[in-house]
Amino acid sequence: MEWFRRNLSRSSNNNTTVSNPNSQSNSKASQQESEEQIYGITQDLINHLKSFTIDTFKNFPLQDEDDSANGEEARSTSTKIRKDLSQWQERHAVLILSRVKEISQLRYSLCPRHLKEQQFWKIYFKLARSYVVKYELHSIQREKLKKMAMEDEKSADNSPYEVEMSEAKHGNFLEPQPPS
Repeated sequence: MEWFRRNLSRSSNNNTTVSNPNSQSNSKASQQESEEQIYGITQDLINHLKSFTIDTFKNFPLQDEDDSANGEEARSTSTKIRKDLSQWQERHAVLILSRVKEISQLRYSLCPRHLKEQQFWKIYFKLARSYVVKYELHSIQREKLKKMAMEDEKSADNSPYEVEMSEAKHGNFLEPQPPS
């Protein structure tokens, strides 16, 4: 819970408008660092990923699985990252590909000649699991908290029409008096 509060306060601090161009670039850099932190892109993970080779992926034991029931690959249009990844995993993958050129090069070398896109990301997340699992769990917890807060806000926010209709049903509605 403490982690959530810190990130919430960081995001509200990053939303302030800045007029100085140097401050804007600093703000973008700190926002990028914050996003990388949320998605578990740490120096330890990057060092771990740099140890991967083509053989790491080729020799990884995967059971042959049917990629999808109808044989179609559901891909996002701009990044060609599989849609069967969670939103968190998809964003993590996009950030990793842009931040760690070695993974981008491995993916380019392996897909689709040796591995399907789905297999590549399945192997990647299994190999990186110990580094990213806590960040993914924090993301799930954050989403649940947001959803709960939105539900609470929705139930507490009675529209004026609902109040007026409720008062009319219970006979609490006051008739307007003509001016004297």
